[in-house]
Amino acid sequence: MKKQCLSFSWKAYSRHTLLLLFLFISTAAPLIIPAEIKQQRRQEKDEPFVGVNIGTDITNLLSPENLVSFLKFQKITHVRIYDANQDILEALSGSQIKVIIGVPNNQLLGIGSSNATAAAWIGRNVAAYYPETLISAIAVGDEVLTTIPSSGPLLLPALESLYSALVAANLHNQIKVSTPHAASIILDTFPPSQSFFNQTLSAILLPLIQFLSKTGSPLMMNLYPYYVFMQNKGVVPLDNSLFKPLTPSKEMVDPNTLLHYTNVLDAMIDAAYFSMKNLNITDVVVLVTESGWPSKGDSKEPYATIDNADTYNSNLIKRVFDRVGTPLRPEITSSVFIYELFNEDLRSPPLSEANWGLFYGNTTPVYLLHVSGSGTFLANDTTNQTYCVAIDGVDSRTLQAALDWACGPGRANCSEIQPGENCYQPNNVKSHASYAFDSYYQKEGKAAGSCDFKGVGMITTTDPSHGSCIFQGSKKVSNKTKEVVNSTVASGAADDRLGFIIRGTIPIRIRPTHKALCFFFSFAFYLSCIFSFLL
Repeated sequence: MKKQCLSFSWKAYSRHTLLLLFLFISTAAPLIIPAEIKQQRRQEKDEPFVGVNIGTDITNLLSPENLVSFLKFQKITHVRIYDANQDILEALSGSQIKVIIGVPNNQLLGIGSSNATAAAWIGRNVAAYYPETLISAIAVGDEVLTTIPSSGPLLLPALESLYSALVAANLHNQIKVSTPHAASIILDTFPPSQSFFNQTLSAILLPLIQFLSKTGSPLMMNLYPYYVFMQNKGVVPLDNSLFKPLTPSKEMVDPNTLLHYTNVLDAMIDAAYFSMKNLNITDVVVLVTESGWPSKGDSKEPYATIDNADTYNSNLIKRVFDRVGTPLRPEITSSVFIYELFNEDLRSPPLSEANWGLFYGNTTPVYLLHVSGSGTFLANDTTNQTYCVAIDGVDSRTLQAALDWACGPGRANCSEIQPGENCYQPNNVKSHASYAFDSYYQKEGKAAGSCDFKGVGMITTTDPSHGSCIFQGSKKVSNKTKEVVNSTVASGAADDRLGFIIRGTIPIRIRPTHKALCFFFSFAFYLSCIFSFLL
């Protein structure tokens, strides 16, 4: 009897213990996982990013809904707009795209002189949209100290009033408040160790940067190596401005710190850090709110070219995602907003003012960014996913002349648009010209100018293939994909460290949080099996 009782007691005890353990794991897992997710999100929040500025001086600007769709398609996760456009803020709702909104310069007086006006502005433009629309910061004015210095005394009061309104709305920890400055507020930018803020602005800048330090907000700087190069031709080499690889003899060396600078942007960022250090402020991070290179200019701007713009922006993106920091602050990589997303064709001269964009207003790329290996940012604007097609609205005679040249002297492969072949239908000059244009464009390796055809060709990221008619670009994409897959499999050891699992041709990334989930559910399932067996 005792043995039976002991046996029964042990068995009941085991069942109850396993049941409690199972229930503990089942209930504890949801408690543990969110904490890990939160930690991961905090880490991701601190990681550097590349965003884009969105100007609106564009003929036939995209609707807000189409704009957001385009941003998502290009994997753009951070944007800056120059006002608080309500239609854009509404369209961004639920998109997970973070946005910096702006207070235009002409609104500084009202906000800087009235707390009630600032509170109303926050209620109307921030609280009404957040958190569905992820507003990350407010840029108060733009280059106020250098463009309208008479409004300088209004800056700090405006910042403080808006911050107080955010505190009242309990949003001050999520949304930062700062103001973008031109690089010219810093004097003697090289060597960086000798840089300092313009002393005529000290009465404004010192309390302003102290405010940034107190509130954990960044120093917003608009930094353009293009202008540094143009103003110092013969002194600053072009290669240094474009992030091109340099021999040690071409690196710029700060004689006071012996730090080596391989590019102009790093020197400009460190000049800002040294300038703040001179004010005894060392805990404010630099956020580059504008940087870029124009793709076209007049005769006075010969270096505003597609090749230089492509080189600068492609290398800029890679540098940010490589997280190399600067010589002075290697542990901190400044996030950067590229100026700008679209060419603003309505901007006043000079010509370069209308040609800073990565894309034309119709979303076709101005040039082909080389950003492979830099994550998914602008991944749909890589050279492996672009095509050349005929522009809409061109008369048939002009298109026919371009088609004849492509199939003749251009030696494009036009066999597929012959009668009875896959791309003969629809039988019209525009469709045939698009196929011939893309054939030539692909044959030329998508080189700059190979999709011009005297202005009747345009680059697109949309595959023009239809039915059984497969464009040349599509075939090349397929081949490239196979090469990438083979390369990925060959480097499996490295991928494994990054949390990738290769299944056939599909790389699946398993985040650490997902691994934890798998562990808990697997363990719980295992225990349930034991529990069922014992019962």
